[in-house]
Formats: sequence, C-alpha cells, structure tokens
Amino acid sequence: MATSNKMPKRGAQEVYQLKITLKQSKPPIWRRVQVRSEITLAQLHLVIQIAMGWTDSHLHQFIVNGRVFGRPDYEELELNDEKKASLWRLVGLRDSFLYEYDFGDDWQHQVLVEKVLPVEQGAVYPRCLTGKRACPPEDVGGVWGYGDFLMAIKDPMHPDHREMLDWVDENFDPAAFDPAAVNLRFQVLSRWLES
Repeated sequence: MATSNKMPKRGAQEVYQLKITLKQSKPPIWRRVQVRSEITLAQLHLVIQIAMGWTDSHLHQFIVNGRVFGRPDYEELELNDEKKASLWRLVGLRDSFLYEYDFGDDWQHQVLVEKVLPVEQGAVYPRCLTGKRACPPEDVGGVWGYGDFLMAIKDPMHPDHREMLDWVDENFDPAAFDPAAVNLRFQVLSRWLES
C-alpha cells in the first residue's frame, strides 16, 4: 500500500457512509463503511481494499461522473490523479460511482453515498459498520470464475475440488465476513493517514 497522501487537518468535517457492492455478485458481496468527507480517492482505494479483503496486487481506477481517476504513475493509462481528488468535491448524498480493481478479473464495485453525517466525537474513521460474504480470492477469474470456484470447493466429487482447496485456505467460508477484523486494520490505517 504505497500511498503517502496524508489527510488534511480541517475544521468542521462530515462523514460519508458508503455502501460498496461488488457488482454482479450473487448473492451480493458488500460492505458499509464510514469515512471522512475529505478523504482522497487514493486513500479511499486503501479503505476499499481493506474493507473488501483484497490484497492491492493489481491496478485500479475510479470512474466518477465520467472522469477516470487513478495513480498517475500508470503511464499507459490517462488518469486524473486520485491523490488530488477529495471525495466531498466529487460526490454528495445518494451519488454513486465505480471502483474497478484488477483489470483482468474486472472486479467492479458500485460505491453509493448512503448518508452524510456529522463527525462523532471520539470516533475513529474509517470504520466498517457491516457487510455480507467473503471477498473472492485474488486471481480467481472475476465473478464468473468465482462462481466456478464455489462449485468446485462445495463438491468433493468435482475434478478441481482438491486443487481449489489447496489454492485457498481449506477453511474458506464464502458466507463469512467479520467487520471487527476490518476495523482493526482500519485503526492502523487511520493512524497512518493522520501521521
């Protein structure tokens, strides 16, 4: 996670409650998080990586109101600099935008601004409120490959059953999600962003 962008020190701030949904996942894989409104898209990328359970091993981009944002060092792509794009300047209540991760597997996430709230005294942001289902393994082949993967791990007679279980943790539970584990990682991220 190579971003060095720090959160600006500002006066009165707001909190955006975001619902992040992995598009075309059935049943839906999603997370509900709260972030400070002045978070940059570069910082939001890290939040989404942690909340969803990705490993930040691939390229990513945001598409917000027809504008494409990402890391400026992706020279082969023409992107607006995500480090210079604050969330509150781009979207407001009930707006949504796209976060795409891993252009090969094409994991597309809809990010919806569900609420705009005041900052809670003593609260640590970002924070994860809830979510559903485990993040698919990296490099599984996108939504369609994940469906095949799930069939293989559920069926001991499937020809790829053993190979798939060896590839991921044998205890992989597609229904599992632990917001407390996400919030532990968010606490570390929060300290780093504010340092």
